[in-house]
Amino acid sequence: MPKFVLRGPKEFETGFARIRRELDIKTEFPASVLDEADTAQIGPQERYDARDLELLAIDPPGSTDLDQAFAATTDGDGYTMNYAIADVGTFVTPGGAIDIEARERGATMYSPDGRSPLHPTVLSEDRASLLPGLDRPALLWTFHLDSSGEPTRTEFRRAMVRISEAISYSEAQRRIDSPDCVESLRLLKVIGLLRQEREAVRGGISLNLPAQEITRTDQSYDLTFDTSLPVEGWNAQMSLLTGITAGQIMVDANVGLLRTLPPAQQQNIERLRLTAEALGIHWATDVTYPDFIRGLRPNDPACNALMVQATRTFRGAGYEGFVGAIPEQPKHGAINSLYSHVTAPLRRLVDRFSNEILLAIFAGTEPPSWAVEALDELPSHMGKAKQRESALDRRMLDFAEALVLEHRIGEKFDGVVVNLGDRGAKATVQIKDPAIVASIAGEGRTLAENVALRLSSVNVDEAKVAFEAL
Repeated sequence: MPKFVLRGPKEFETGFARIRRELDIKTEFPASVLDEADTAQIGPQERYDARDLELLAIDPPGSTDLDQAFAATTDGDGYTMNYAIADVGTFVTPGGAIDIEARERGATMYSPDGRSPLHPTVLSEDRASLLPGLDRPALLWTFHLDSSGEPTRTEFRRAMVRISEAISYSEAQRRIDSPDCVESLRLLKVIGLLRQEREAVRGGISLNLPAQEITRTDQSYDLTFDTSLPVEGWNAQMSLLTGITAGQIMVDANVGLLRTLPPAQQQNIERLRLTAEALGIHWATDVTYPDFIRGLRPNDPACNALMVQATRTFRGAGYEGFVGAIPEQPKHGAINSLYSHVTAPLRRLVDRFSNEILLAIFAGTEPPSWAVEALDELPSHMGKAKQRESALDRRMLDFAEALVLEHRIGEKFDGVVVNLGDRGAKATVQIKDPAIVASIAGEGRTLAENVALRLSSVNVDEAKVAFEAL
């Protein structure tokens, strides 16, 4: 018999829909937007024929809004990597209905039972998506890399591509681990590892904390903590390389849009060092903050708690558009480099504008006025979208926790303290099974402490659960 009984999928999905309505998450498009999308055609721009490239897309299972695909080959003692990005911009008329609606939405909003897309699905999940076996317009980056993974020459142009295959991360990892792995996947690991080494030299930081997720099961929905595969990190390095290159090119041209994040403040680093000492984790005085964080693995309560604290050392992510003068703080602190969002135009508003500016820079022409004129307003659009996204994620998780736990009042759970609030008033406890993040009174608690909890109450209507420490 199961340990507990979940409500069926209908109850979950009814609640998910209610949350979207309350947060005003748009699920339908105005007729004018749908009409424009239905009749939109590939623009007249000249395109390089890259349909001979064996491009491979790696995405979560069931994804149909495919933004990226790659192909890699050896080139002497270095490598050539082609990175195709969906060219949704070729279907969008500046100032038209699709453009105006996308500016209001800012980004695709994901829910456990579906998505609220940035663009109509006839584009984002069909004609503009890099679906396998079909001719598709794309923006093609070609990176010529030396033996250390650093780019020596870069090209960027509009192209026509045909994706060979789209596979999941788990399938990609299985193939990479097999002896008969194809060259592109084998080189994804090679180049990904090289780029991770360059990240270490650069002083960049990638935190690999398990994230709480609502997952669809055969019978209903459940809560889990995701465990990322190595291939996800290697694949992310392809996107990071592209964004870093794009940011530098726009700064060199004195026009563009950067993703920024202030560097970690020294006082926060010192506070984290004290936390590590309290948790019994050795941090040598000659080891830098990025190198120390890179060596942590969330495989024990102390490291997990410390990594949660590390996420608090960076604050203030945003976007900076510029024409002429470079922003006073242009870098992304965690990446420790200039950086621009350009690899997800189907799902994120700013990428379309940045890509059009970059195409003009590479072609030696003036960036389109409509893209430059939008640089002032785009940070506001993206800030509002991020707020909606964060509220949606939190509300969905709170509601799912209540439904998962509603019949388990009085049961005991084992958890680990991963965070202490201001003045220790509250403690955040991570419960592994089911994947719950709970809040209890923080007085007398310490980080990484094992805690036995009893579920004292559940209110599904208000999406609230309460635990007490035993």
